[in-house]
Amino acid sequence: MKRTVFAGMLICAAMLSSSVYAADNDLCTIKLQELKDKVTSLPATSENTTMEIKRMQASAEAARAAKDDKKCITEATQALARVDKLNNEPNP
Repeated sequence: MKRTVFAGMLICAAMLSSSVYAADNDLCTIKLQELKDKVTSLPATSENTTMEIKRMQASAEAARAAKDDKKCITEATQALARVDKLNNEPNP
């Protein structure tokens, strides 16, 4: 009886953790695609800002390749915030 309960708990834990991993992986992929789309349509800004955003994008892609979904999501989200800030700034 105890073995059956333990095995059931182990199976449940494994299933729950795999769905969390899949959700992080999907979110990483979604954020990277959104970032790629926005980077291609960046407004004319300073070269430093554009290079910084592209560096963040490369870092997110490297994190994804290393299967570090949390870092990928963090880097991509920060880059997206930077792009959105650029797009909302008034033009001189």
